[in-house]
Order: sequence, then structure tokens, then C-alpha cells
Amino acid sequence: MVQRQTIVAFVLGVGLALAGTTMFESTRATAQTGANQPFMQSALTSLISAKRSLTNAAANKGGHRIAAMGYVDQAISEVRLGMEAAD
Repeated sequence: MVQRQTIVAFVLGVGLALAGTTMFESTRATAQTGANQPFMQSALTSLISAKRSLTNAAANKGGHRIAAMGYVDQAISEVRLGMEAAD
């Protein structure tokens, strides 16, 4: 039987790899759309920083850390959509 800790470590490792790729892509795309929207750009930068902090935080915090990561992902998506709509 695979230990729960091994599964959690694997899932977190995959999540970190995906988060790194997503952050790189978001920074590149944002540089193109955020030039004329300094407040939206600032919000996006803060959200990406929050996502990084949540990703690096230890333990799951009773499921709240994972839930917060989902909300931050949603907020990042909404900010990007807003920036695209304004261009």
C-alpha cells in the first residue's frame, strides 16, 4: 500500500511544476497586456505572489490552503480577462 505522505508529496510536486510554468506564462502574457493598466497589473502581480506563497506554505491547513489556491487562480483568471477586455 502506498503511503498517504508519498501521494501527497507527488501531488504537491506536480502542482509546483505546473505553478512554475503557469507563473512564467502569465508574466510573459501580462507584460503585453498590462502596459496601459498599472492598477490591474499591480493586482495581478500581487495575486501571482500570493499563489507562490500558498504553494510554498507547509501542510494543507485543514483544506483551507488548497481552497485559497483555487480562489487565487480564479482571481488571476478574472484579472487577466478584465485586462484583455479593456484593450
